Amino acid sequence: NRKNPNSIKAQSLEFRFPLNPTRTGRFSPIDRLSFGVAVNGVPFDPYTAEYWQRDRQSGWRYEAISPTVDLGLDQNNAHVQPDGTYHYHGVPKGLIKSWSPNQHSARIGFAADGFPIYTMFGYQNPDDAGSPIVALRSSWQVKNGRRPGGPGGLFDGTYGEDFEFVLGQGDLDEANGRETVTPEYPQGTYAYFVTESFPFIPRLLAGMGDQSFRKGSGGMMPGGNGASGGEGPDGRRSPLPQGGGFPGQRPKFGPPPR
Repeated sequence: NRKNPNSIKAQSLEFRFPLNPTRTGRFSPIDRLSFGVAVNGVPFDPYTAEYWQRDRQSGWRYEAISPTVDLGLDQNNAHVQPDGTYHYHGVPKGLIKSWSPNQHSARIGFAADGFPIYTMFGYQNPDDAGSPIVALRSSWQVKNGRRPGGPGGLFDGTYGEDFEFVLGQGDLDEANGRETVTPEYPQGTYAYFVTESFPFIPRLLAGMGDQSFRKGSGGMMPGGNGASGGEGPDGRRSPLPQGGGFPGQRPKFGPPPR
């Protein structure tokens, strides 16, 4: 679209993740990893590459799903990078064949640590598959008051730093996940949920992310150097290192989870 004029191009990707993922006991930031990959091969990547005044050191990074910035997201909450790559910043609506508030979400992908990814609909009681289906709520919220520096103004969700985690505010933990039973894992698993409110796509991992999800040389795009340029708030190419992922033809996954 006019806010994201880049043309999509096919990519050849290879991702690896453990067959039996385990939690490390703490949450780790995804750093330069893509968060995960959808079942159609398109990566989930919550971050943009654009900062306030194009200053990475400022500490204020624009959100792709923002009340004030238009980065050219399509109806799938996704867009195309200058080098032709495509990735999700939020709920991949076109990927989901059927929506219903009365059934548990289908598994839509896998995180870089191997745990499954779902959209927001899950069991009210995470230990009981017979409990009602509810829209699981994130525990992040916009901070109150004004920004202490940088762009100034009221916290409004324009920047990732506008949000804070409030334990018990919602149904999900800091990584937008929880221990739960699901249709694919009746004995239970840790699972992530993509939500329609921040963080949209999780920014933290409960397990160890595989380096095949790393953005740049040696990861994601065999033989490549990763994406270059980024998403400016006006949709133009940015000189900053890219914060997005790589879309693709069918990726080469490891063994499917059992």
